[in-house]
Amino acid sequence: MITIRPPDSIYTVDGRIEHGTFHGRWHFSFDTYRDPDWVHFGWLRVFNDDTLSPGAVWPLHPHREIEVVTYCAAGEFRHEDEHGKGGTLKKGWVQHTTVGTGMFHSEINNRAGEPMRFIQMWFFPERPGLTPSVEQKQVEQQERTDRFLPLVSNRHAGALRIHAEAEVHAARLTSGHSVTHGLESGHGAYLYVLEGGPVTLNGHNLPALAAARITDEPELRLSAEGDAELLLVVVGLERAG
Repeated sequence: MITIRPPDSIYTVDGRIEHGTFHGRWHFSFDTYRDPDWVHFGWLRVFNDDTLSPGAVWPLHPHREIEVVTYCAAGEFRHEDEHGKGGTLKKGWVQHTTVGTGMFHSEINNRAGEPMRFIQMWFFPERPGLTPSVEQKQVEQQERTDRFLPLVSNRHAGALRIHAEAEVHAARLTSGHSVTHGLESGHGAYLYVLEGGPVTLNGHNLPALAAARITDEPELRLSAEGDAELLLVVVGLERAG
């Protein structure tokens, strides 16, 4: 079963933050946004597409008991915790944070002259009380061109590990090319067209900024009519707890 989410069906929000503004596209209930049809998807709790104006900072704020994956979609992202430690991501790079027992952190547009766009995904942890940690991975464009590259996975060598039944894959699908991805029983997928396209997913057309929730499909078949940047999240449908 494939549920298509057209771009105009995804909640959008604009606001002011430190030194600038943000524009958000929030796919699941988050902060003041509540939608009973889109609370979570298996182990996936949050999927936010946020753009910060040049030099803007999302100030320090606390979290507990979540697994966070951050993907830089444009510009340069900087993460800092309450001790000023973190890391910088460029387009296509990824970071995994185990928040566990608690952490303060901030998201920062590291460039003063251009916007920064990042996708932040939250997952339910496999157990409470984990020790906080941060790690990240550099990814070159050719590594994810015309293939799904595992960024976060407990099954693929070279991917960042995560304390959840979840994987995150990225692809740059060039015009006229196709890829496939198998889904195991008991798992679902969430596909997002970050930019470009349109792409065709098992016969369904998805333009830029559209998403798809996928269950009971043993194989995903994607083709691109125009160059497209894609994120694919694969999760267990029955989560712990």
